[in-house]
Amino acid sequence: MTDRTAPRPVWAKRLPFLLILLAAILGAFTLRDQLSFDALAQHRESLLAFRDANFGLASLAFVAAYVVIVAFSLPGATVATLTGGFLFGLFPGTLYNVLAATLGAVAVFLAARAGFGADVAAKIEEKGGAAARLQAALRENEWSALLIMRLVPAVPFFVANLLPAFVGTSLARFAITTFVGIIPGGLVYTSVGAGLGEVFAKGETPDLSIIFAPHILGPLLGLAALSTLPIILKKLKKEA
Repeated sequence: MTDRTAPRPVWAKRLPFLLILLAAILGAFTLRDQLSFDALAQHRESLLAFRDANFGLASLAFVAAYVVIVAFSLPGATVATLTGGFLFGLFPGTLYNVLAATLGAVAVFLAARAGFGADVAAKIEEKGGAAARLQAALRENEWSALLIMRLVPAVPFFVANLLPAFVGTSLARFAITTFVGIIPGGLVYTSVGAGLGEVFAKGETPDLSIIFAPHILGPLLGLAALSTLPIILKKLKKEA
């Protein structure tokens, strides 16, 4: 007698992603003030006191909170990155920020792939056309394409989590390129967060447009250009 497990209904597969969308919509209206720079400034003393008294617990709580913010696409991801730098410095702040953002992104990716990704990818292949050619190109150059999406600040983080799920990207490649690709930007914002003590003392707000400053944006675009090199070489090899 064989034990056959019934396939999961469609609604059950799509429920995690739908819950993420619902949480994102609700969070946009209810948590914007709670997960803001002003809230961080208001509670900075108590946060520092908790960190000093319970460093290990504070580290775990911070990473867990950051994962939830990213996984449910709640407002405040940038503030969370600044908080990581403010509480833990450039290191281990950057490590905490990058690790948490990666885990949250993986959660979104898995939910989207399980709920809609396989169906979307199959329909794109079936219909053909420009979308199918784009899908094939992304699959052929997964490493480079995923790194470029993470390195270029113009690509929204949430979009960079969904697109790979809809074209059939492997989990391992998604996770690795996310972790590696967000390190440069994570370093920049964590360093801004590490200097928040002085900003708070002056009653100012941090300059988050620093990511677009030439001395920051230039190297990021350079890394993105370097990531396109395998694509260019592969195309030249085909044409040769």
